[in-house]
Order: sequence, then structure tokens, then C-alpha cells
Amino acid sequence: MALRILFLGTGTFAQPSFEALVRSEHEIAGLVTQPDRTGPGKHSHEHPLKEAAVATGIPVFQPANVNLDESLERLRSFGADLFVVAAYGQILKSSLLAIPRLGAINLHASLLPRHRGAAPINYAILAGDAETGISIFQIEPRLDAGAVLGMVHTEIGKKETAGQLEERLSSLAPGLLLNVLSEMEQGTARALPQDASLVTRSPKMPKSFGAIDWSQPSAVIERHIRAMQPWPTAFSFLQSTGQAPLRLVILDVEPTETPASLRDRTSGSCVANEGRFVVRTGDGAVDLLRLQPAGKRMMDAGEFLRGRSLGTETCLAPENVSSTLPGTESSSTQRH
Repeated sequence: MALRILFLGTGTFAQPSFEALVRSEHEIAGLVTQPDRTGPGKHSHEHPLKEAAVATGIPVFQPANVNLDESLERLRSFGADLFVVAAYGQILKSSLLAIPRLGAINLHASLLPRHRGAAPINYAILAGDAETGISIFQIEPRLDAGAVLGMVHTEIGKKETAGQLEERLSSLAPGLLLNVLSEMEQGTARALPQDASLVTRSPKMPKSFGAIDWSQPSAVIERHIRAMQPWPTAFSFLQSTGQAPLRLVILDVEPTETPASLRDRTSGSCVANEGRFVVRTGDGAVDLLRLQPAGKRMMDAGEFLRGRSLGTETCLAPENVSSTLPGTESSSTQRH
């Protein structure tokens, strides 16, 4: 017997799963998603889930606070057997979770209990995990702590950014979701408790987390840059005596042999070396391959260096600090 499902989701991660449910045997009672937002110039942001629901005649509910009494009344009116949640963006309270007869399940982009929280994909790359995946679990009031109903694993690519990995994980979620729903229908689903001793956290990342700490090992810096794409992006400031600091978004680096001119210099020091932009790290050096100067387009290092001299007093620093002290490290560097 098909289930009547209310889907709660907002981000692009949720879209493949929502579309798979629309095509499935299950009945979609409605879509609950975040309110529409406007960007600069009052232009509305695209909302692909809402557009897909409207196109297929599925009712859409967009409460600013889904836990208010009036919101709960509307949720009850959908008469759903089950709530399916994916990247919705609001905390769900016990009174909400008690509405459907089968409760609520969540699609989470990690191998729980590892990386509970809002940014599991970013933290998986930051930590250097070899693999990650999708976990579907029964939602309870504690954050991402419910029993796991299904899981799928995948390796993390050596050059994969958080954005690329999210897109790939979102494509793995629908098959797992439909399998879990089939088991719930048939009463064969197995809910496996999470091992509390293996829990790690992945809290939401503020923009400041993008600051690169050049005193870290090269491999850690390379992972950090991949983990910050597309948000909040990895950045640093080019400091040079007599010039205003220039903010650079760093998009790609590669560990390299340390040039002789950098071996006795502090982390963050940088040189132009045969057309390459090389930066001293905590254990060696990296080549900057792609970057984006403030107010300009993305470019490769060679293009950036054309017509620019990197003297012996030039360095990259995590904060907009004085350029009078080459190699100065900011005391406010973010630690992960």
C-alpha cells in the first residue's frame, strides 16, 4: 500500500529525492519549504522545489516558523502517514514530529553518527575522510540522533569540492529513500541505534571559516579549500609593503616542493617561481592554481602574476593585517 507523504525540503540537495517521490507510487500530500527570499534589487531567488511542486499541482506551504500552532494545524490538514525531510532548514519540535502516524525521517549527507549537524559534507572533506554517504534516520528531538533506517556509502574524490560532492550525494539519495519507504510499507524496516561513542559534529560554518591558516600542513590547506566551495569560499589577503592588502579567494592549490627562496621564511610567505605562485605552508609549500582577486573574475595563477612583482616582503595572511611585517600570522585564525 502506497504511503501518503508530506515532503519538507528547501535546498537543491533535496530536489532529486522530491522528484523521485513525485514519480513513485507514493502520494505526495504537499511540499513544505522555506519562504521565498529576494536578493539584491528585489529579484526573487529561484526555488526549484517549489516550481516542481506547482508544475505538478502539489500544494505548497511556506511557513516562516513551522513549529507555531497555526503551522501545526496546517500540517495536520495534509493527513500524511509520514514526513520526509531533506535540507529543510528549520528545527522540528516534538509537537510537529508527533503529527504523522509513522513519524518523520530525514535524509542526512553523512555516515551517521559521523558528522551530525548542518555541514556534514564540508566536514567530511576537512577531516580527510576516505568515504561518506547518505543516512536516513528516524527524527527525534536530539539533533541527528535517531535510529538509522538505511545507508549508502561512496568514496570522496581526491579533488572533489563540497559542492561537487553534494551534487553527487543528492543523486544517491532517491534510490535509498525509495528502498526505505518500501521497507516501512511492508513493516520490515530495521531501525539501528547510533553508537554515541562515534559521534562527531559538523556545525554551520560562518563566512570567517573560509580564512586560510597557512601554518597548517599543505594537505590540510588543500582539503580546506575544497571544503569551502561553494560556501563560504577559502580566502586570504595578499600583503605587500607599501600596498593595500588584496583579498584573494583561493579556488585550487596543489602541494609542491618548497623553493629555496621560501625554505627559511614563515608560513604564508609567497614567491613567483617560473610563472608559478608558490606559498609557504606549515610543512612545505603549495602552488596556487586558481584564484579570484576581489572585484575581478576567476583566473589562473600565471594570469594573476603577469605584471605583478612578488618581492621578498610579500605574504599571504588569513586576516587583513599590517603589511609592514612580512609573514605575520593573525591571532584570530579559525581552527577546525
